[in-house]
Amino acid sequence: MLTLYFSPGSSSMAPHIALHEVGAPFESRPISLAEKENRTPAYLAINPEGHVPTMLIDERALTEVAGILFYLAKRFPEAGLLPDDIEAQAQAVSWMSFIASTVHPARRQGLEHARAVYAIADQKLGDREWALGRYSIADIHLFRLFWRFSNSFKLVRTEFPNLYAHYDRMMARPAVQRTLAIESSIGYELPA
Repeated sequence: MLTLYFSPGSSSMAPHIALHEVGAPFESRPISLAEKENRTPAYLAINPEGHVPTMLIDERALTEVAGILFYLAKRFPEAGLLPDDIEAQAQAVSWMSFIASTVHPARRQGLEHARAVYAIADQKLGDREWALGRYSIADIHLFRLFWRFSNSFKLVRTEFPNLYAHYDRMMARPAVQRTLAIESSIGYELPA
């Protein structure tokens, strides 16, 4: 049994999308960060960091977006979220490391720094349809952060043409549409 603890619109959106992509049955548990539900003793017993996402796999906790995405891709290979060959898998890890360590914290260093980092991501993506040349967990991870960035600031689409083309392709995916509908119906509590 899989259980996802998530906060709508947060980084946990990526594993939420992936769960819909793989089609696995799961229980969802929304956590309100505004209400500090991630700081309750019950939640801290599951994830002592108090972060989302947390995914329980038969009551065992798995945290961090990249770890959860990797697990889902490997556990449900028929979904095709991770290529079979080792070099392509290493490229997926490389993308997700870049997203987690460089892209994700960029907003905290100011808009201009974030723009510079997203310009690197735009160049790295290039005009490829997907980050690895085919749809993967790297695309899900990249999408969630660009979704947040593009919805937080007034950006010109021509500034990040490759990321916006990727964003548009992601927005057309049924798993993304389903996740956004669920999360928006709960309500986003994201800071500006």
